[in-house]
Parts: sequence; C-alpha cells; structure tokens
Amino acid sequence: MELFKFITGTTFIGLGLFIFGVATLGLFKFHYVLNRVHVAAKCDSLAIMLVCIGLMFFAGSIGTILKLALVIIFVWLVNPVANHMVCKIEVETNENIEEECEVEGRL
Repeated sequence: MELFKFITGTTFIGLGLFIFGVATLGLFKFHYVLNRVHVAAKCDSLAIMLVCIGLMFFAGSIGTILKLALVIIFVWLVNPVANHMVCKIEVETNENIEEECEVEGRL
C-alpha cells in the first residue's frame, strides 16, 4: 500500500511539474500579453491542483489533506478571476489592442 501511495503521489507531482514547464515555454513562445495570460491561467491552475493532489498522498493526517483540498478550491476559484481582471485591464488601457488581437465588446 505504501508503494502505491508513493508511486501515485510522485506521478501527480511529476505531472504538475511537467505542466509548469510547458507553461513556462508557452510564456516565452507567445508574443502578446493576452496569450501569455491565457497560458498562465490554464496551466498554472492545473499544475497547482496536480501537485496538491500528489501531496495529499504523502500527507500524514486528515487535517493536512483537508487543508490541501482548501488550497485546490481556492486556486480553482481565484486564479481565473485574477487572470480575467488582468486581461480586462490590458484591453481597457492598451490603445493598439485592435492591431494586436481581435477584441469584441471593448468598454
């Protein structure tokens, strides 16, 4: 049973770190800030959740598992909202937004 927990936890943490690496490459690949924010929002949320799930397998108590579950819920709720606000500010403050990407419904 301990070997199963170790392999499963290590797999989740490894997948999370792999997705962090892919997100880092995406940040360097894309040239415009809205594309970069999109990559960061999707990949970071998934990677943090996978790492926390992997850490749940190594946790010794139910209290620690519940705290990690709260971290997952917090990231799941807050990260998209924060990234949306960054994108909204970029759209509202950049005068050349129409030249760089297609934006509909600019305020």
